[in-house]
Formats: sequence, C-alpha cells, structure tokens
Amino acid sequence: MIEPRTNRNLALELLRVTEAGALAAAPLQGRGNKSAADHRAVEAIREAMASVDMRGTVVIGEGEKDEAPMLYFGEKIGNGLEPEVDIAVDPIEGTSLTASGLPGAISVVALAERGSMFTTHVHYMQKLVVGRRARGVIDLEMPVAWNLRRIAKAEGLPVQELTVVVLERDRNQQIVADIRALGARIKLITAGDVAGALEAALETRSGIHCMMGSGGATEGVLAACAIKTIGGDMQAKLYFRDDKERELAKKEGHDPNKVLHLDDLCSGSDIFFAATGITSGELLKGVRYEDVYAYTQSMVLRSASGTMRIVDAYHPIDKLRAKGLLPEQVAIP
Repeated sequence: MIEPRTNRNLALELLRVTEAGALAAAPLQGRGNKSAADHRAVEAIREAMASVDMRGTVVIGEGEKDEAPMLYFGEKIGNGLEPEVDIAVDPIEGTSLTASGLPGAISVVALAERGSMFTTHVHYMQKLVVGRRARGVIDLEMPVAWNLRRIAKAEGLPVQELTVVVLERDRNQQIVADIRALGARIKLITAGDVAGALEAALETRSGIHCMMGSGGATEGVLAACAIKTIGGDMQAKLYFRDDKERELAKKEGHDPNKVLHLDDLCSGSDIFFAATGITSGELLKGVRYEDVYAYTQSMVLRSASGTMRIVDAYHPIDKLRAKGLLPEQVAIP
C-alpha cells in the first residue's frame, strides 16, 4: 500500500499535472487542429509528471488508435523515487471537442499501485455504469430493459424518469433503440465518455442515472478508477470489431467473453484520479482567461478517504507564457 504521506503529495501533484495539460491545450480550442492540441497537452503532462515523486509506468495511454502524439504503453514517468505505480492517462479526452470548441473536453490522469490496472491494446469496451444507489444491481449480460428496471427500482423512480448517457456511435444504435422503447431519457454525447461515466456515477450531482454502450478501453479504465473512489458501480466487456482484435485479447491473456468488474479494471486500494476542464461542460468548467489570470476547474478523487474535491484555480498569464503553456504567438481565446 502507498504510504499515506506520499498519498497526499501525489494527490496534489496529479492536480498540477492535469492543470498543465488543460492549460497547454486550451489556447487551441476551436482552432480545428486536434493533433496540435493533443501534442501540446501530451508534452505538458509528460514534463509535469517528470518531477513527481514516483516510479510510474504508463499502462493505459492514449494515442495509438488515433496515431496521435502519445504517452506510450510502458513509458516510465516520474523522478524514479518510490512509490511504484500504474498510470492511466488521457491528455485530452475529447480532442475533437477541443478542436471544435465544443463543451466537455477534459485532461485526465489516474494512478494506483503497480500491477493493479487492467491493460489492453484492444481499443473498445462495452460499459455499464451506475451510481451508489444502484450499486450491485446491474448485469452487463442481461438485456437493457432488465437493467433499467432494476436501476429505476434502486433509484426509487419510474423507469421513464431515468436519464442514460450513450456515446453517439453506429455500434450503439441498438442500445439507443432499446432504451427509447422502454421510455427512458437519453443524453447522447459525441465524445468524452470518461466525463459521461462520471456523470452517471455522480447521479445526485448530475441528474444522470446510468451510462450504457461501447466506448474507448482507455477511457473505461480511467472511469473505473474514478468510479471506485466514489462508490459507484461499473461492468465492462472488451468490444471487438473483428477476429484480429479478439485474438489480440487472447494473446494478452484476457478472456474475450469475461465481464470485467471494478476490481478487474483496477484492483488497487490507493487510487488517485484528477481531471481538469479544457472546454466547459456539465462535469467541469473549462479554461477561461480573465485579465491577468487563466482560470481552471478540476476534480480530484482519493480512494483512501473517499474525498472528492472540486478545485478552482487562477494561474497568472505571464507565468504561463514563461512556462510555454500559453505561447506568445497564440492569441487568448
């Protein structure tokens, strides 16, 4: 187990890491260049993590499936001191949202004890996420209607009053049809399924009761780290687009048919999660420039205490320019 004093340091350092990623990406919001924004966020996060007291290994990284600049699988991060940890990272969750200036892009990092996080090169997962009230009542292998009725009962609501987050993809069309056939509400999102999963897990804060459908595997592990710290529930299953991906899972030692529970996705007991808004969404406010300051809003979660902190911060613009997080040649949005 990670020693408690180190835990507190890591929580603070993770916040600084995601703030750096968000501040680096924010000047490019709405400029139509998601690769450039992603590159800036990756480099800022890599630099911020280099000074953290840890021996970190990236076990879930973003970039390979998008052919983007990346914190790659197996990359060593930190200054080499203890503790030894797994790291899951998505420098920009919602690169298309950032490039288009749309709501909901975040920079996100999670860490836990070494060897505790699920790792795969399979790109997608089927997911089912609920909050604390519906913990223990879901079953990913049962029909949509079966799950929604049980979730509604746990929430003390008619099923028609449930709101379900679904990533808007062709592969999720049948799930959308099944939800609508039962009469529940749907919130379709074009990207950002870590934020969507968190909204579902924080149902009393967001008004969302469930997340269903397939999305990124990277995002699934990141979401699981957060959901475990706040007492929600999640099940997942690898989603294969073809036989090649199924064989890849087998080579990695995974059972392609296994339903993954929270402890399968992250077995750690000392988990830290941080996310900072890039563009304003329902989960977090985005980077905003006010006279001589840049404003950020972040969420920091710690499993040992169960604490959720929402952190508002103001960063002097001149110091951001000095650090290269706000280039002189880039105008403030």
